[in-house]
Amino acid sequence: MAEQVVLEGLRQRLRGLGVLKGSAPEFDPDAAPADPMTLFGEWISTAIEAGVLEPHAMTLSTVDAQGRPSARVLILKDVDDAGWHFAVNAASRKGRELAGNPYAALTFYWPELVRQVRVTGRVTPDPATVVAADFLDRPLGSREMALTRRQSEPFTDPTEIEEALDKARLELEATPDLVPREWVSYAVAPEEVEFWQGDPQRRHRRLRYEADGAGWFRIRLWP
Repeated sequence: MAEQVVLEGLRQRLRGLGVLKGSAPEFDPDAAPADPMTLFGEWISTAIEAGVLEPHAMTLSTVDAQGRPSARVLILKDVDDAGWHFAVNAASRKGRELAGNPYAALTFYWPELVRQVRVTGRVTPDPATVVAADFLDRPLGSREMALTRRQSEPFTDPTEIEEALDKARLELEATPDLVPREWVSYAVAPEEVEFWQGDPQRRHRRLRYEADGAGWFRIRLWP
């Protein structure tokens, strides 16, 4: 009954909410740079300077062996010639899915700027040095949790977590530079990158970059 009360009239409430209410910067697709990495650098820099909350947060979408998708929000680590970098626990659902099907999609959304970016491509593991640097740069609590080696496992008693964290803490005290073998850093080598800037009248500006083997082919898309 409580669930019905919460959902009653939800459709009308959702329809009454405003959309695309941010302030879009100037964007001319015809003047965009030749490669998507450069344009992404410009867009995320604008988001940082505009004070967008967690502009490096992105949705990582993967699929399992049956083709069923799953998605979650992660943090972007870097962008370079290899692609868009992020880190995962190999034993997690996303880690297992990427091992079985090394393709992924990333989605960035900055509502304050009415902008989103979509990246799709093959996922390749980063070198061990990059993986280690990423893990050792993480906050202590994050490293302790990773060293429990039980991400996404079910549990019934909160004391299980505290006991596992105590054990991980002792591991780090004994070996401060410890990097678990389950920790993996990946790069999405982009095959397509789309930049979308919204408009309240739905005259959105969309620019898609497609890799053609020798460089990038740019395509303007209908809203």
